[in-house]
Amino acid sequence: MGSTSAENASTPPDGTGTRAGTGRRDLIKRATALGLLAVPTMSFLSACASGGGGDDQDKAEAGEKTAENPLGVNNSAQLEFVLFDGGFGKEYAEDAVKVYEKNFPDATVKFSATQKIQSTLQPRFNQGTPPDLIDNSGAEQMDMGVLVGKKQLADLTPLLDAPSYDDPDKKVRDTLRPGIVEMGQFDGDQVWVFYYAYTVYGVWYSQKALDSLDAAYPKTWDEMLAVCAKAKKKGMAGWTYAGKYPYYIPFSLYPMIGKVGGVEVLDAIDNLEPNAWKHPAVKACFEAYYELYKKGYVLRGTPGLDHIQSQTAWAKGDALFLPNGSWVENESANVIPDGFEVTVSAPSGLDSSDKLPFGTLWASGGEPFIVPAKAKNGTGGMEQLRIMLSEASSKNFTSKVKSLSAYNGGTDGIELTPGLKSGVAALELAGDNVVNPRLQDWYVKLQKEQIGVGGLGEMMAGRLTPAEAIKKIQGYADDAAKDSSIKHYKHQ
Repeated sequence: MGSTSAENASTPPDGTGTRAGTGRRDLIKRATALGLLAVPTMSFLSACASGGGGDDQDKAEAGEKTAENPLGVNNSAQLEFVLFDGGFGKEYAEDAVKVYEKNFPDATVKFSATQKIQSTLQPRFNQGTPPDLIDNSGAEQMDMGVLVGKKQLADLTPLLDAPSYDDPDKKVRDTLRPGIVEMGQFDGDQVWVFYYAYTVYGVWYSQKALDSLDAAYPKTWDEMLAVCAKAKKKGMAGWTYAGKYPYYIPFSLYPMIGKVGGVEVLDAIDNLEPNAWKHPAVKACFEAYYELYKKGYVLRGTPGLDHIQSQTAWAKGDALFLPNGSWVENESANVIPDGFEVTVSAPSGLDSSDKLPFGTLWASGGEPFIVPAKAKNGTGGMEQLRIMLSEASSKNFTSKVKSLSAYNGGTDGIELTPGLKSGVAALELAGDNVVNPRLQDWYVKLQKEQIGVGGLGEMMAGRLTPAEAIKKIQGYADDAAKDSSIKHYKHQ
């Protein structure tokens, strides 16, 4: 979230993203570059389907388009900006708002931050009076697939085709990290969501703690179990995770499935194909994770911990490994001790028979920003994003929240933190082997409440066997595939 933060998941919630109709490997080849962050989100929104109130008469009049104002923002119209208050905090956004206020001194900006995105904003979508710009993240993230399917969002193509903030000869889209634009596309060329952060998901740990065990990061599952056994002898659990938000578990489990069985297994899962969850790679990886529970390598009480509590236990050294996203370094900064050496690695695989090499990683855009279709000043919302995609705003974001932004650059002169540095190294090691499962933005309820809470959470708490969890999750996926009220998306 990413924050999801978690809850951000950045809340989770985040690229080398792909969309239906985009060649994943083409994107990924171009994406060796860097970037990182953000979490993951809970269900929402059939109610956003309808919505009265608000019409074009309520919208702010267009302003004059100039070199300084290429989108034609009405310089006296109010801008309302609602930010998810998660692992990235709100200072980076407040700083960008000050730039907007300086550029449009006659405008009033109403800025607020909340963790209650759905409960705060769903009624306003229904009434046709949404804010102009929303950071749609966290446990109460609104379901992006539903919002797109119900035509609740504005197409962000005008923003992407506008001159960039720093270089009028370069479009905004040409300043972004590979995959960011494509990830905001759901079933065509229009872009409905802008992922501002760039998240590296994986297994997070203290390099200092690992060194104290005289152990190297495990590349195979036998090695993982051996390291966990060493940790247990020293009074440290092998793993913990956000037990109340078990959709964090996929941050390391999904790329492991892709490593073991190939990207096509993850694509089949995203496509809601029959029996996709019954693939041998899924079974093997579920059984591997269940072994952590059976051998007592999961921190006692983990199923009752939220993301902050699990991260705190990890930072205190109660557990060695934590599945999470790159917002965790910032979100846990107040509890991570000096010398901890925050590090992220790609998931361990099973063995040498895995389809993809060690280093296979999940990395993608995170922290999704949206402009509602019925926003009064949607143009202002896009301009605020254009400002945030300047080099100065991007540097400010990276230096303050320890994460890379969607802007392809903005790190010159910034001393990278240990977690950020390790994330960049993990991306370099991954090379072309970057995966981007889409369930968390295509089908939020399925990913969070059903697969996460109803399936994986129950399995890791010992209340379901791997076979039972797979059967249950496949049932959830089949129901979603048959549900005509849900808009369905597919990798092409």
